[in-house]
Amino acid sequence: MRIRYSLLVFSLLGAFSSGVSADSRAFITNQLDNSVSVIDTKSQQVIETIKVEGKPAGVALNQTKKQVYISTPEGGGFAVLDSEKLTKLTKVKVGGASLGITADRKGEQVFVADWYENSVTVFDTKNFAKIKTITVGKSPSGMTVSPDNRWLYVANRIDDSISQIDLSKLTIRNTTKVGAHPFGIAVDSQGKRLYSANVESDNVTVLDARSLKRLATIKVGARPYAVALALNDSLLFVTNQDDSTVSVVDTTTYKQIDVVAVGDKPEGISTHPDDQNVYVANWFDNNVSVIDAKTLKVVNTIKTGEGSRAFGEFIAR
Repeated sequence: MRIRYSLLVFSLLGAFSSGVSADSRAFITNQLDNSVSVIDTKSQQVIETIKVEGKPAGVALNQTKKQVYISTPEGGGFAVLDSEKLTKLTKVKVGGASLGITADRKGEQVFVADWYENSVTVFDTKNFAKIKTITVGKSPSGMTVSPDNRWLYVANRIDDSISQIDLSKLTIRNTTKVGAHPFGIAVDSQGKRLYSANVESDNVTVLDARSLKRLATIKVGARPYAVALALNDSLLFVTNQDDSTVSVVDTTTYKQIDVVAVGDKPEGISTHPDDQNVYVANWFDNNVSVIDAKTLKVVNTIKTGEGSRAFGEFIAR
């Protein structure tokens, strides 16, 4: 295995070379600051800091309604932000400790995982009325929705499993075991493969996204936290918290092909709409690293707030 520890290079030219949209913004939760840093991905600068109480952690996007949902584990719910005006619209009470959060592909529903109640609560996005609470596995965390809007996937950390929820019925269709303590998950753009970062077993489980059949187990770094795909799903990027690195995996061979050094304690990771620039939130360094997926080098480091986590999909178009 070839390991490349890339130097931190401040290069705006490199970050902009792939046609970054002026409208794209990254929403980075700063848990210790009780705030959200908004990065303009064209200027590569923080353009606004929004106060969000309750130790904000998770991020979900509603591209249709131009909204961002921020989970607040100590606030017992989530905040609703306007992604264009960069203002806080309202807060919604869930109860327990909300962490994982995601929205459906139509922008009609938002799903909130309750770490202590072992459940996922479904809200509509019209007036944020509660639709249903679904019991899942122990300590649900990462969630994602299939591209066809048919399935919601939930990582059950303490149960070492992934649940598949049928969104037409809001019932569990299937649950399967993965590695130890799954946390961040991602599904590819075709809805064929699901990837789970398993914190305690230092690996990634690859599942068939329809059947949840296990296809592969990939060894990565220490305490992998979250995953993101880039370059037409050809590469998987995995944040390794205890190594301060990001593993790069070839999704055809299921082999780790490179390791990129980033900031201290990398956690949240998300790919820009250009499908090339990968953003990594570094918890201990209070910043965001930007990786060029073609060169596998860090092309910029952006200062944010204290305790940057950004757990979920956090770059709005």
